[in-house]
Amino acid sequence: MSQSKGAAEGPPQTLTRSVGLLGAVLLGLGSILGTGVYVSLGIAAEQAGGAILLALAVAGLLATANGLSSAQLAAAYPVSGGTYEYGNRTIGPKTGFAAGWLYLCAKSASAATAALGCSSYLLSLAGREGRWERVALAAGIVLAVTALAWRGLRRSNLGNALLVGVSAGTLVVFVILMAPKADFSELALLPRGSEGWEGFFEACALLFVAYTGYGRVATLGEEVTEPARTIPRAVGVTLLFSFLIYVAVAAAALGAVGLGFGAGSGAPLEDVARAVGPGWLVPALSLGATAAMVGVTLNLVLGLSRVVLAMGRRGDLPAGLARLDAGGTSAPAAVWSVGLVIAGLTLIGDVRLTWTFSAFTVLLYYAVTNLSALRLPPEARRFPRVISWLGLAGCLGLAPWVPWRVYLAGGGLVLVGFLVRAIVGASSSGPGTPTEEVGEEAPR
Repeated sequence: MSQSKGAAEGPPQTLTRSVGLLGAVLLGLGSILGTGVYVSLGIAAEQAGGAILLALAVAGLLATANGLSSAQLAAAYPVSGGTYEYGNRTIGPKTGFAAGWLYLCAKSASAATAALGCSSYLLSLAGREGRWERVALAAGIVLAVTALAWRGLRRSNLGNALLVGVSAGTLVVFVILMAPKADFSELALLPRGSEGWEGFFEACALLFVAYTGYGRVATLGEEVTEPARTIPRAVGVTLLFSFLIYVAVAAAALGAVGLGFGAGSGAPLEDVARAVGPGWLVPALSLGATAAMVGVTLNLVLGLSRVVLAMGRRGDLPAGLARLDAGGTSAPAAVWSVGLVIAGLTLIGDVRLTWTFSAFTVLLYYAVTNLSALRLPPEARRFPRVISWLGLAGCLGLAPWVPWRVYLAGGGLVLVGFLVRAIVGASSSGPGTPTEEVGEEAPR
């Protein structure tokens, strides 16, 4: 049997389906309740000021529209790869590759942000603030998490459940303790002045990324049981819980310390606790933040490795990255390649830069997601087309509010991606991709 260049030889290999509804929800929450709430909430509050709750609502609505588009695509095409696969199947190979490459760039930056945020909380607790100490600790966290992800999704999900429990419990305690001290006079229904609106829209873009952990469920679609039923439910539950937690934490923090919340800190909630909370709350938050951001890093390594796996199957990356272990529970080469890239990105050492870059590339990635959802055949569509149109408009509308330097970096990385694709020598789909899907591929 002939095979296209770069495709893996032999019959298609698929990962074992071992994740149910609860596990999928925990994967989503483990990807969201980390950098988003412990780091980026403070960054967004600097931009939106008192209108932070409105920014959370706008970003949450956009995330819901995108989440529904992702959910119906994952139900129709329940294989690893997320929008990389959807773009290939509904639009074309070049669009699919661009989406996959953008995802790798965006979420690698998000994972580096999570690791840097985690190290910031730990070093702050220890009374140390050295840049290279932060970078070295972050890189070590990434490598340790990669070793756990290498062991497979079932073992990783058990660890993730524990991390989510610690993180959520810490946030509940934070809100309960801050609520009696809160003065909500700083909260505003709308941004103030033209500069306020500019900061507001940038905050919406940053907060949108904070919600997009639900996408991890889609990229792991090959490992979810009853994907057509489980994935849409998991996305909905994950987004609802995340929104409620974000609003409660933002209101409590802003109410406790006013518009100074965030203020360029890598550990904003810890700063709030140190300013107005009991002494024991600071180490408790450090523990919760550490658990949360280790969980985010773990879930990102898993999600990214599954996209690398899918790209290796199609020949857009070296075919060796598509090899599974003997039990079909992990893709070791994909996992370790992702971990090493993320560890390298921690050398940037700046959580704001890595998160802003992630925002830009994620907005473009989800624009492709919505375009793919609009190309679904009628029998595979679960939600009205207007939802995908709203998601697309929101992504394209928020992208211009990201700093222009990030555009240049993003455009340059896309060109690098296509250069890598050309070097690998693949320009068409290989037969190594699982074909479990609904009906025929949509017309291109």
